[in-house]
Amino acid sequence: MSELRICVVFSMLLLKSGSMNASKTSLGRSFSRSFLKSFTRTRLFSKRSMWVWPIAGTILLLVLGLMVRAIVETSSRETVADTLQTILDADVAALKIWLGREESLAEVLAEESRVRELSQELIGIEQQEPENRDALLHSKSLAGLRDEFRSELEHLGYLDVGLFNLKGKVLASSRDEPIGRADLPIQQSALEQVREGKSTVTRPFESLFARKTESGELKANLPTMLAMAPVRDEEGKPIAALALLIKPEVDFTRILSVARAGKTGETYAFDKEGVMLSQSRFDEDLKLMGLIPDREDSQSILNVQVRDPEVNMAEGDRPTIRMAERSLTRMAASAVQNESGIDVEGYRDYRGVPVVGAWTWLPEYGMGIATEMDQSEAYRSYYLLRYTFWGLFGLLIIGSIAIFFFTVIVAKKDQETRRAVIKAKQLGQYALEEKLGEGGMGVVYRGQHAMLRRPTAIKLLDIEKTTDEAVARFEREVQLTSQLNHPNTIAIYDYGRTPEGVFYYAMELLDGINLDDLVKEFGPLPEARVIHLLKQVAGSLSEAHQRGVIHRDIKPANIFLTHRGGVYDFIKLLDFGLVKAVDGREQASLTSTNAMAGTPMYLSPEGINHPDQVDARSDLYAFGAVGYYLLTGTTVFDGETIIEICMKHVQDEPERLSDRLGKPVSPDLERIIMQCLEKDPAKRPQSASELVLALTHCEHDCQWSLQDASDWWKEHMESRSALEKTATDTPRIPKASADATLIVNLSEED
Repeated sequence: MSELRICVVFSMLLLKSGSMNASKTSLGRSFSRSFLKSFTRTRLFSKRSMWVWPIAGTILLLVLGLMVRAIVETSSRETVADTLQTILDADVAALKIWLGREESLAEVLAEESRVRELSQELIGIEQQEPENRDALLHSKSLAGLRDEFRSELEHLGYLDVGLFNLKGKVLASSRDEPIGRADLPIQQSALEQVREGKSTVTRPFESLFARKTESGELKANLPTMLAMAPVRDEEGKPIAALALLIKPEVDFTRILSVARAGKTGETYAFDKEGVMLSQSRFDEDLKLMGLIPDREDSQSILNVQVRDPEVNMAEGDRPTIRMAERSLTRMAASAVQNESGIDVEGYRDYRGVPVVGAWTWLPEYGMGIATEMDQSEAYRSYYLLRYTFWGLFGLLIIGSIAIFFFTVIVAKKDQETRRAVIKAKQLGQYALEEKLGEGGMGVVYRGQHAMLRRPTAIKLLDIEKTTDEAVARFEREVQLTSQLNHPNTIAIYDYGRTPEGVFYYAMELLDGINLDDLVKEFGPLPEARVIHLLKQVAGSLSEAHQRGVIHRDIKPANIFLTHRGGVYDFIKLLDFGLVKAVDGREQASLTSTNAMAGTPMYLSPEGINHPDQVDARSDLYAFGAVGYYLLTGTTVFDGETIIEICMKHVQDEPERLSDRLGKPVSPDLERIIMQCLEKDPAKRPQSASELVLALTHCEHDCQWSLQDASDWWKEHMESRSALEKTATDTPRIPKASADATLIVNLSEED
């Protein structure tokens, strides 16, 4: 799924709106003016002290760098911890499955009726003549058991199958040497579990009897494990222990070595004394360190103790403390206390190498399992990032010093140039007057053409915010908007750039109020007036769509209510900054077809799910949402977050107008609005021209007369004591972030 990177572009500060009394409103405006004055003074100081910025930037980057380093370090530790714990859990789970399987095989064999019968006979022989080993060796019962055990030895690969009495004396084996012996190093805890009727697997121990190695050589004291299960009498009481002799290096060690992290990660088992019960990954290194004999057949299992040498033997250092006097490693000391844990800070392992590790204790088997990895490998990426950071920061300091001296020189000349431009207030043929507003991309001034003397709104792209993308969008807005000549579309007079590199364009100066502020101040509009306004919006969209231009940001704040030539309630459609030229391939890099653009409160479902598939019908969805807002005073959907609002546009059905208002709405108008809000574009009106025609046939069409509009303006607008002429980019205070224009990049590339 594509990764969403959401960048919400606000045109001004977010201020809470709602019902406020006159005193609170006045107080809020006073605070805003005070804040703006302070902000302006701060900007002037900043421009006069440009040399401060390199130093401030260096300090800021240092702080941010240290913060990022701390975050990366924490993230690295969490990643290492997760990796260790995952490997440990996987190895322990696999080991338990294998141990359970061995126990089950021993149980199956011990429960066979023939085995139970012969076992009882051997127990009887041993009880009658406990010192007579020959009686056991020459008994038919032993021969019968050997026949029963032969298939297990041949097919399952066990070293031997034996029978012990409950005191640990060998009563049966495939070989003669062990029979009658009671001195085998079997863990008493294992015999105790058998006496309690439980199956178990012993820890590896050194066998007293010689067996063949992989090279075919007979050798004693090799590691051996026993899978033991109770043999029961007719009453179900344990009377003996059946044991399967296992080679630890075949399955036990292999299971623990399957999942390894990197080149130094290993998982191994150990007992309460710290003796390693499985094969180490570093046997060859251990020979060089002197921890195991330097022989071809030497191995770490049962020969290495998990104790801290207090020096790094891998670097050639040798401990000065004897093995018996060394303490268990931090991991082993914790595990033998029946504790599970994880340490990503680092500790020395049995080689003295700093490692990170995770461990657990298996009390039922009397052994611990640990997963470890060299600390240097675990944090290799982090160390590389840290060294790179300090290297780059050093270069940054050098660069900042150079910029400092360069900026001081340039700042003086730049100040002189700025003073001249501000003093002249001249952009080509246009003279600037007072500032009308400031938005996200630039500043709007009232101005006049030198020859025509025509009042004009002049929008300047803020030079401090100038980027290639901003300039391209700015120019595209002008070029596409200037192609439109519908009377309800904002008119562009001219555009250009100052010698200082400031882009600007001149447009008609509007006097009035946008529909967002209109509804907030005066409430929902009557149906006849809504139809009158929507027909004009649809007319403007009709021309734009016919020219292959999709607006993509239709909302009440971008629809301006003004008067022209004595005609009141005259609509102007503004802000074509997010337009999409349907046949303009060169525009793809500016507002990309894989970028979701618009205002969440008025976004169409396809504009959210498939922004590359938006067409004129997406504008008609927003058109319907605007009509809904004008009639009800509320948006179609609301929510706490942008994501929640977008999901409602995609999934939820809008509440009908009459239900939202709590009173009837003309069926024809309600049908048009709800049809525009259909999820499927194919079910909406297919063109703005079709909408104009449909609105013309509404019951209340033409019931809002020019006289009604004139009376309303005289009563409500001209009575304002401080009516200000407003440019197309006069700042509008959004209710929440959902009311602001947003661009969401849906590219899979990071």
